[in-house]
Amino acid sequence: MLQSLFDDVKRMNKRQFLYQVLSFGMIVSSALMIWKGLMVVTESESPIVVVLSGSMEPAFHRGDLLFLTNYKDEPVRVGEIVVFKVEGRDIPIVHRVLKLHEKENGTVKFLTKGDNNSVDDRGLYAPGQLWLTKKDVVGRARGFLPYVGMVTIYMNEYPKFKYAVLACLGLYVLVHRE
Repeated sequence: MLQSLFDDVKRMNKRQFLYQVLSFGMIVSSALMIWKGLMVVTESESPIVVVLSGSMEPAFHRGDLLFLTNYKDEPVRVGEIVVFKVEGRDIPIVHRVLKLHEKENGTVKFLTKGDNNSVDDRGLYAPGQLWLTKKDVVGRARGFLPYVGMVTIYMNEYPKFKYAVLACLGLYVLVHRE
């Protein structure tokens, strides 16, 4: 089967091959434009995230795909599910707001906790940080698709699987002539 794919590529003339490469480039650039458009509309640096652990069960399970917004004028509320980044950690965390701490000058700080965790998130925050602020928030969960993100998890946990999927997709785009 793999040999027949290579034979198909060899049989293409240069113009067909260039057309397929350009088509692949258009698909990739379209995906990037859609992503950037979602960032603008949702005001979130990451409008879609995958839940990576079971800390939010039963609300969200590992592999659920979350849709986020991060509108600056909306206040943070207790019970709301937020996605936040902590200094020193690259991966955002999905947890529920547990407590609010409002100061007289109008600043709001809050504490989070995973629904399935026994303690709050202070142990996850940066050293010396006891509360989160709005600048730590990547977005707020507005909807989800169950288990759709498992593909992303498998691709990160099994790099060979990721390269195989990407290679198959690339070959398909190059060989597919429609």
